Amino acid sequence: MPELPEVETIRRNLETEVVGRSVWAISEVTHPRSLRGCPGGVRQLFAGLKGRVFTEAARRGKFLWLTLGPDTGGVDNHTALLFHLGMSGQLRVLGPGAGGGMVPVEDGGKAPVEDGVLRGGEHCGFRVEAAQRLTHERLRFVLDDGSALVFCDQRTFGQVKLCPTQATPDALPGGTGTRHALVPQGTQHIARDVLDPHRDPADLEKGLSNSTRAIKTKLLDQGLISGVGNIYADEALFAAGIHPCQAANTLSPDQVKQLDLALREVMRAALDFGGTSFDRLYVNSWGNPGEFSTQLRAYGRGSKACKQCGTVMERLVIDGRSSVFCPHCQPWPVSGRNAVAKPHKSAKTRQKPAGVRKSLDHRKAPNRKEPA
Repeated sequence: MPELPEVETIRRNLETEVVGRSVWAISEVTHPRSLRGCPGGVRQLFAGLKGRVFTEAARRGKFLWLTLGPDTGGVDNHTALLFHLGMSGQLRVLGPGAGGGMVPVEDGGKAPVEDGVLRGGEHCGFRVEAAQRLTHERLRFVLDDGSALVFCDQRTFGQVKLCPTQATPDALPGGTGTRHALVPQGTQHIARDVLDPHRDPADLEKGLSNSTRAIKTKLLDQGLISGVGNIYADEALFAAGIHPCQAANTLSPDQVKQLDLALREVMRAALDFGGTSFDRLYVNSWGNPGEFSTQLRAYGRGSKACKQCGTVMERLVIDGRSSVFCPHCQPWPVSGRNAVAKPHKSAKTRQKPAGVRKSLDHRKAPNRKEPA
Protein backbone atom coordinates (compact mmCIF):
# COMPACT_ATOMS: atom_id res chain seq x y z
CA MET A 1 0.00 0.00 0.00
CA PRO A 2 1.32 3.48 -0.81
CA GLU A 3 2.46 5.18 2.38
CA LEU A 4 3.39 8.80 3.16
CA PRO A 5 6.43 9.08 0.84
CA GLU A 6 4.57 7.58 -2.12
CA VAL A 7 1.42 9.67 -1.67
CA GLU A 8 3.45 12.82 -1.03
CA THR A 9 5.48 12.19 -4.19
CA ILE A 10 2.25 12.03 -6.17
CA ARG A 11 0.87 15.13 -4.43
CA ARG A 12 3.94 17.09 -5.50
CA ASN A 13 3.50 15.82 -9.05
CA LEU A 14 -0.12 17.01 -9.11
CA GLU A 15 0.82 20.34 -7.56
CA THR A 16 3.08 21.13 -10.50
CA GLU A 17 1.02 19.57 -13.30
CA VAL A 18 -2.68 19.70 -12.38
CA VAL A 19 -3.21 22.66 -10.04
CA GLY A 20 -4.56 25.58 -12.08
CA ARG A 21 -6.33 23.28 -14.53
CA SER A 22 -10.02 22.38 -14.77
CA VAL A 23 -11.80 19.25 -15.97
CA TRP A 24 -13.09 19.32 -19.55
CA ALA A 25 -14.55 15.81 -19.65
CA ILE A 26 -14.48 12.48 -17.85
CA SER A 27 -14.27 8.98 -19.26
CA GLU A 28 -16.58 6.19 -18.26
CA VAL A 29 -15.35 4.23 -15.26
CA THR A 30 -14.03 0.77 -16.10
CA HIS A 31 -14.73 -0.74 -12.66
CA PRO A 32 -17.64 0.33 -10.43
CA ARG A 33 -15.62 -0.03 -7.20
CA SER A 34 -13.52 2.96 -8.18
CA LEU A 35 -16.58 5.20 -7.81
CA ARG A 36 -18.30 3.36 -4.97
CA GLY A 37 -18.40 6.60 -2.97
CA CYS A 38 -20.11 8.45 -5.81
CA PRO A 39 -23.60 6.94 -6.25
CA GLY A 40 -24.40 9.16 -9.23
CA GLY A 41 -21.37 7.89 -11.14
CA VAL A 42 -19.39 9.96 -13.60
CA ARG A 43 -22.28 12.31 -14.34
CA GLN A 44 -22.50 13.32 -10.69
CA LEU A 45 -18.74 13.68 -10.64
CA PHE A 46 -18.67 15.85 -13.76
CA ALA A 47 -21.52 18.05 -12.51
CA GLY A 48 -19.49 18.83 -9.39
CA LEU A 49 -16.27 19.51 -11.31
CA LYS A 50 -17.54 21.41 -14.35
CA GLY A 51 -16.09 24.90 -14.63
CA ARG A 52 -14.10 24.66 -11.40
CA VAL A 53 -10.33 25.02 -11.21
CA PHE A 54 -8.11 22.82 -9.04
CA THR A 55 -6.54 25.29 -6.61
CA GLU A 56 -4.51 22.99 -4.34
CA ALA A 57 -3.09 19.49 -4.18
CA ALA A 58 -3.27 18.49 -0.52
CA ARG A 59 -2.56 15.41 1.58
CA ARG A 60 -3.28 14.17 5.08
CA GLY A 61 -1.67 10.82 5.81
CA LYS A 62 -2.47 8.54 2.89
CA PHE A 63 -5.45 10.61 1.68
CA LEU A 64 -4.92 12.95 -1.25
CA TRP A 65 -7.26 15.61 -2.56
CA LEU A 66 -7.55 18.39 -5.10
CA THR A 67 -9.26 21.47 -3.71
CA LEU A 68 -11.86 23.00 -6.03
CA GLY A 69 -12.26 26.73 -6.61
CA PRO A 70 -15.60 28.53 -7.10
CA ASP A 71 -17.94 27.51 -9.92
CA THR A 72 -18.62 29.66 -12.97
CA GLY A 73 -21.16 31.65 -10.96
CA GLY A 74 -18.57 32.50 -8.32
CA VAL A 75 -20.08 30.17 -5.73
CA ASP A 76 -17.59 28.25 -3.57
CA ASN A 77 -19.23 25.28 -1.87
CA HIS A 78 -15.92 24.08 -0.33
CA THR A 79 -15.64 20.79 -2.18
CA ALA A 80 -12.65 18.56 -2.91
CA LEU A 81 -11.91 15.71 -5.30
CA LEU A 82 -10.66 13.01 -2.94
CA PHE A 83 -8.41 10.08 -3.86
CA HIS A 84 -7.45 7.08 -1.78
CA LEU A 85 -4.97 4.82 -3.57
CA GLY A 86 -5.80 1.68 -1.61
CA MET A 87 -3.32 -1.15 -2.26
CA SER A 88 -2.31 -0.41 -5.85
CA GLY A 89 -3.75 2.93 -6.95
CA GLN A 90 -1.85 5.25 -9.27
CA LEU A 91 -2.49 8.80 -10.46
CA ARG A 92 -0.83 9.27 -13.84
CA VAL A 93 -0.43 12.61 -15.59
CA LEU A 94 -0.26 12.40 -19.37
CA GLY A 95 0.26 15.36 -21.66
CA PRO A 96 -1.20 15.72 -25.18
CA GLY A 97 2.20 15.24 -26.75
CA ALA A 98 2.81 12.06 -24.74
CA GLY A 99 -0.33 10.22 -25.79
CA GLY A 100 -2.27 11.13 -22.67
CA GLY A 101 -4.74 13.74 -23.92
CA MET A 102 -8.01 13.19 -25.69
CA VAL A 103 -8.68 15.49 -28.66
CA PRO A 104 -11.76 15.85 -30.89
CA VAL A 105 -11.81 13.86 -34.10
CA GLU A 106 -12.52 15.86 -37.26
CA ASP A 107 -15.98 14.47 -37.89
CA GLY A 108 -18.08 17.33 -39.25
CA GLY A 109 -18.63 19.13 -35.96
CA LYS A 110 -20.48 16.42 -34.03
CA ALA A 111 -20.72 16.96 -30.29
CA PRO A 112 -17.53 15.45 -28.80
CA VAL A 113 -19.05 14.71 -25.41
CA GLU A 114 -22.40 13.85 -23.88
CA ASP A 115 -22.90 15.48 -20.48
CA GLY A 116 -19.14 15.57 -20.11
CA VAL A 117 -18.83 11.80 -20.40
CA LEU A 118 -16.52 10.24 -22.96
CA ARG A 119 -17.95 7.00 -24.21
CA GLY A 120 -15.58 4.27 -25.28
CA GLY A 121 -12.59 6.39 -26.27
CA GLU A 122 -12.40 6.99 -30.01
CA HIS A 123 -15.94 5.68 -30.58
CA CYS A 124 -17.56 8.81 -29.15
CA GLY A 125 -15.92 11.50 -31.24
CA PHE A 126 -12.71 11.38 -29.21
CA ARG A 127 -9.57 9.43 -29.67
CA VAL A 128 -6.81 8.55 -27.23
CA GLU A 129 -3.55 9.60 -28.80
CA ALA A 130 -1.79 6.40 -27.75
CA ALA A 131 -4.80 4.43 -29.06
CA GLN A 132 -4.89 2.39 -25.84
CA ARG A 133 -5.79 2.84 -22.21
CA LEU A 134 -3.13 2.58 -19.55
CA THR A 135 -2.81 -0.74 -17.76
CA HIS A 136 -5.59 -1.08 -15.15
CA GLU A 137 -6.98 2.32 -16.08
CA ARG A 138 -10.23 3.02 -14.20
CA LEU A 139 -11.02 6.68 -14.84
CA ARG A 140 -9.65 9.49 -17.00
CA PHE A 141 -10.08 13.20 -16.37
CA VAL A 142 -9.46 15.25 -19.51
CA LEU A 143 -8.17 18.67 -18.51
CA ASP A 144 -8.69 22.01 -20.21
CA ASP A 145 -5.22 22.01 -21.79
CA GLY A 146 -5.76 18.58 -23.42
CA SER A 147 -3.68 16.68 -20.87
CA ALA A 148 -5.16 13.93 -18.72
CA LEU A 149 -5.18 12.80 -15.11
CA VAL A 150 -5.65 9.03 -15.09
CA PHE A 151 -6.61 6.90 -12.10
CA CYS A 152 -5.28 3.33 -12.42
CA ASP A 153 -5.88 0.61 -9.86
CA GLN A 154 -5.12 -3.09 -10.32
CA ARG A 155 -6.75 -4.37 -7.14
CA THR A 156 -9.61 -1.81 -7.04
CA PHE A 157 -9.31 -1.06 -3.31
CA GLY A 158 -8.76 2.61 -4.11
CA GLN A 159 -11.47 5.10 -4.93
CA VAL A 160 -12.28 8.56 -6.24
CA LYS A 161 -15.11 10.74 -4.93
CA LEU A 162 -16.31 14.30 -4.62
CA CYS A 163 -16.50 15.38 -0.98
CA PRO A 164 -17.65 18.41 0.95
CA THR A 165 -14.97 19.71 3.30
CA GLN A 166 -15.26 20.47 6.99
CA ALA A 167 -13.25 22.34 9.58
CA THR A 168 -10.24 20.68 11.18
CA PRO A 169 -10.63 19.92 14.92
CA ASP A 170 -7.58 22.08 15.80
CA ALA A 171 -8.44 24.97 13.42
CA LEU A 172 -5.06 24.52 11.69
CA PRO A 173 -4.43 23.82 7.97
CA GLY A 174 -5.82 20.44 6.97
CA GLY A 175 -2.58 18.92 5.75
CA THR A 176 0.44 19.25 3.51
CA GLY A 177 -0.21 21.47 0.50
CA THR A 178 -3.17 23.42 1.83
CA ARG A 179 -3.45 26.70 3.72
CA HIS A 180 -7.11 26.11 4.61
CA ALA A 181 -8.25 24.66 7.94
CA LEU A 182 -10.43 22.17 6.08
CA VAL A 183 -10.32 18.43 5.32
CA PRO A 184 -12.61 16.29 3.15
CA GLN A 185 -15.53 14.82 5.01
CA GLY A 186 -14.66 11.36 6.32
CA THR A 187 -10.97 12.10 6.91
CA GLN A 188 -11.22 14.16 10.08
CA HIS A 189 -10.23 11.15 12.21
CA ILE A 190 -6.89 10.85 10.42
CA ALA A 191 -4.04 12.14 12.58
CA ARG A 192 -1.34 14.45 11.32
CA ASP A 193 1.84 12.82 10.00
CA VAL A 194 5.42 13.26 11.17
CA LEU A 195 6.26 15.75 8.40
CA ASP A 196 3.23 17.97 9.05
CA PRO A 197 4.55 21.29 10.44
CA HIS A 198 1.37 21.66 12.51
CA ARG A 199 1.75 18.34 14.32
CA ASP A 200 2.27 18.41 18.08
CA PRO A 201 5.09 15.90 18.84
CA ALA A 202 3.68 15.45 22.33
CA ASP A 203 0.67 13.67 20.82
CA LEU A 204 2.83 10.67 19.95
CA GLU A 205 4.16 10.18 23.47
CA LYS A 206 0.68 10.67 24.92
CA GLY A 207 -0.88 8.14 22.54
CA LEU A 208 1.80 5.53 23.22
CA SER A 209 1.68 5.93 26.99
CA ASN A 210 -1.96 4.84 27.05
CA SER A 211 -1.50 1.58 25.14
CA THR A 212 -0.22 -1.87 25.99
CA ARG A 213 -0.21 -2.90 22.31
CA ALA A 214 3.04 -3.66 20.49
CA ILE A 215 4.78 -0.52 19.27
CA LYS A 216 4.70 -1.88 15.71
CA THR A 217 0.90 -2.14 15.90
CA LYS A 218 0.56 1.39 17.29
CA LEU A 219 2.67 2.89 14.52
CA LEU A 220 0.13 1.57 12.02
CA ASP A 221 -2.73 3.31 13.84
CA GLN A 222 -3.71 6.17 11.50
CA GLY A 223 -5.59 7.83 14.34
CA LEU A 224 -2.33 8.20 16.28
CA ILE A 225 0.09 9.07 13.51
CA SER A 226 -0.80 8.91 9.84
CA GLY A 227 1.05 7.85 6.72
CA VAL A 228 3.02 5.01 8.35
CA GLY A 229 2.60 1.51 6.95
CA ASN A 230 4.50 -1.75 7.22
CA ILE A 231 7.55 -0.62 5.27
CA TYR A 232 8.38 2.55 7.15
CA ALA A 233 7.34 1.21 10.56
CA ASP A 234 9.97 -1.55 10.21
CA GLU A 235 12.56 0.95 8.97
CA ALA A 236 11.92 3.47 11.75
CA LEU A 237 11.98 0.84 14.52
CA PHE A 238 15.26 -0.48 13.16
CA ALA A 239 16.76 3.02 13.03
CA ALA A 240 15.60 3.71 16.59
CA GLY A 241 16.83 0.33 17.90
CA ILE A 242 13.42 -0.63 19.28
CA HIS A 243 12.03 -4.17 19.16
CA PRO A 244 8.67 -4.24 17.31
CA CYS A 245 7.05 -6.26 20.12
CA GLN A 246 7.82 -3.81 22.90
CA ALA A 247 4.65 -2.57 24.55
CA ALA A 248 4.02 1.03 23.57
CA ASN A 249 3.53 2.24 27.13
CA THR A 250 6.93 0.91 28.22
CA LEU A 251 8.94 3.13 25.87
CA SER A 252 11.00 5.70 27.76
CA PRO A 253 10.72 9.40 26.84
CA ASP A 254 14.14 9.14 25.18
CA GLN A 255 12.99 6.14 23.12
CA VAL A 256 9.88 8.02 21.98
CA LYS A 257 12.02 10.99 20.92
CA GLN A 258 14.41 8.69 19.09
CA LEU A 259 11.51 6.95 17.35
CA ASP A 260 9.95 10.27 16.35
CA LEU A 261 13.28 11.38 14.90
CA ALA A 262 13.73 8.06 13.09
CA LEU A 263 10.27 8.31 11.54
CA ARG A 264 10.99 11.78 10.20
CA GLU A 265 14.41 10.84 8.87
CA VAL A 266 13.14 7.67 7.18
CA MET A 267 10.22 9.51 5.57
CA ARG A 268 12.45 12.30 4.25
CA ALA A 269 14.97 9.81 2.88
CA ALA A 270 12.23 7.83 1.15
CA LEU A 271 10.88 11.03 -0.37
CA ASP A 272 14.31 11.80 -1.79
CA PHE A 273 14.14 8.46 -3.63
CA GLY A 274 10.55 8.95 -4.78
CA GLY A 275 9.14 6.30 -2.44
CA THR A 276 9.40 2.51 -2.52
CA SER A 277 8.20 0.30 -5.37
CA PHE A 278 7.73 -3.46 -5.52
CA ASP A 279 6.63 -5.05 -8.82
CA ARG A 280 5.80 -1.53 -10.10
CA LEU A 281 2.44 -1.44 -8.32
CA TYR A 282 3.47 2.01 -7.16
CA VAL A 283 4.80 4.50 -9.70
CA ASN A 284 4.83 8.27 -9.69
CA SER A 285 2.65 10.37 -11.99
CA TRP A 286 4.98 9.80 -14.93
CA GLY A 287 5.11 6.03 -14.51
CA ASN A 288 8.51 5.86 -12.79
CA PRO A 289 8.97 3.57 -9.76
CA GLY A 290 10.36 4.77 -6.45
CA GLU A 291 13.92 3.66 -5.72
CA PHE A 292 14.01 3.57 -1.92
CA SER A 293 13.90 -0.23 -2.01
CA THR A 294 17.67 -0.07 -2.57
CA GLN A 295 18.03 1.64 0.81
CA LEU A 296 15.85 -0.60 2.97
CA ARG A 297 17.60 -1.90 6.07
CA ALA A 298 14.80 -3.93 7.66
CA TYR A 299 11.62 -4.40 5.61
CA GLY A 300 11.69 -7.57 3.51
CA ARG A 301 15.12 -8.61 4.82
CA GLY A 302 14.12 -11.54 7.04
CA SER A 303 16.84 -14.26 7.09
CA LYS A 304 19.38 -11.85 5.58
CA ALA A 305 22.40 -10.36 7.31
CA CYS A 306 21.81 -7.11 9.14
CA LYS A 307 23.46 -4.27 7.25
CA GLN A 308 24.54 -2.75 10.55
CA CYS A 309 25.99 -5.67 12.52
CA GLY A 310 25.81 -8.80 10.33
CA THR A 311 23.38 -10.73 12.57
CA VAL A 312 20.73 -12.74 10.72
CA MET A 313 17.52 -10.74 10.76
CA GLU A 314 14.30 -12.36 11.96
CA ARG A 315 10.65 -12.04 11.00
CA LEU A 316 7.65 -11.97 13.35
CA VAL A 317 3.95 -11.71 12.68
CA ILE A 318 2.44 -9.22 15.13
CA ASP A 319 -1.33 -8.70 15.08
CA GLY A 320 -1.42 -10.18 11.61
CA ARG A 321 1.30 -7.93 10.19
CA SER A 322 4.80 -9.05 9.24
CA SER A 323 7.70 -7.40 11.07
CA VAL A 324 11.41 -7.79 10.36
CA PHE A 325 14.01 -6.85 12.95
CA CYS A 326 17.59 -7.47 14.02
CA PRO A 327 17.79 -9.38 17.33
CA HIS A 328 21.11 -7.69 18.09
CA CYS A 329 20.34 -4.09 17.14
CA GLN A 330 16.75 -4.34 18.41
CA PRO A 331 16.99 -6.62 21.48
CA TRP A 332 14.01 -8.01 23.38
CA PRO A 333 12.92 -5.60 26.11
CA VAL A 334 14.11 -6.73 29.54
CA SER A 335 12.70 -3.95 31.70
CA GLY A 336 9.92 -5.98 33.31
CA ARG A 337 7.16 -8.46 32.71
CA ASN A 338 4.99 -5.89 30.94
CA ALA A 339 7.69 -4.82 28.51
CA VAL A 340 6.45 -7.23 25.86
CA ALA A 341 3.10 -6.43 24.32
CA LYS A 342 0.08 -8.30 25.61
CA PRO A 343 -1.39 -10.82 23.16
CA HIS A 344 -4.85 -11.30 21.81
CA LYS A 345 -6.74 -13.97 23.76
CA SER A 346 -6.91 -16.21 20.71
CA ALA A 347 -3.16 -16.22 20.15
CA LYS A 348 -1.05 -19.30 20.77
CA THR A 349 1.77 -19.28 23.30
CA ARG A 350 4.78 -21.51 23.09
CA GLN A 351 8.31 -20.43 24.08
CA LYS A 352 7.70 -16.94 22.70
CA PRO A 353 5.53 -13.97 23.55
CA ALA A 354 1.87 -14.75 23.01
CA GLY A 355 0.25 -13.10 20.07
CA VAL A 356 3.47 -13.21 18.07
CA ARG A 357 4.32 -15.73 15.38
CA LYS A 358 7.97 -16.13 14.50
CA SER A 359 9.23 -17.22 11.13
CA LEU A 360 11.94 -16.47 8.63
CA ASP A 361 11.26 -14.55 5.50
CA HIS A 362 12.83 -16.43 2.58
CA ARG A 363 11.27 -14.32 -0.17
CA LYS A 364 13.74 -12.85 -2.60
CA ALA A 365 13.53 -9.17 -3.42
CA PRO A 366 12.25 -8.56 -6.97
CA ASN A 367 14.67 -7.39 -9.61
CA ARG A 368 14.54 -3.62 -9.82
CA LYS A 369 13.75 -1.88 -13.08
CA GLU A 370 15.18 1.41 -14.24
CA PRO A 371 12.73 4.34 -14.29
CA ALA A 372 10.68 4.52 -17.48
